[in-house]
Amino acid sequence: MYVGEIELIVRLVLAAILGAIIGFEREAKNKPAGVRTHSLVSLGACIFTLASIGFGLLDARVEPSRIAAGIVTGIGFLGAGAIFRSENKVSGLTTAADLWVVAAIGLAVALGEYFMAVTATAIAFFILYSARVVYIRKSRNRKAGKR
Repeated sequence: MYVGEIELIVRLVLAAILGAIIGFEREAKNKPAGVRTHSLVSLGACIFTLASIGFGLLDARVEPSRIAAGIVTGIGFLGAGAIFRSENKVSGLTTAADLWVVAAIGLAVALGEYFMAVTATAIAFFILYSARVVYIRKSRNRKAGKR
């Protein structure tokens, strides 16, 4: 699968934009990983995937799917760095999980699976945003003495 220069640019830009959409929600919640981090993770996954496809075209002995496996492992380490534990509280699990999803979105964009990538972005954004709305409502009910 050869990707022309224009298509390459479209994929890279789309990956960065979709990552930024998820990052926007995280930044709105004052999380450490925001727009820039999410854009870069999605863009990086896209670049690695496109490069692995290129390697596969140059040398039949190269297995492009191994790059995807490497992306998952690398994002696991990045996600582990986003998780904090203090006393009886663990935080950063959602950020770690959404970084993993953003990497998958970048990979999907690189493979030309635009519908999947855009749909996954919309679903992830909905999950993150709606959970925040539910949390705010629960907090208000607790303050008002409701259960």
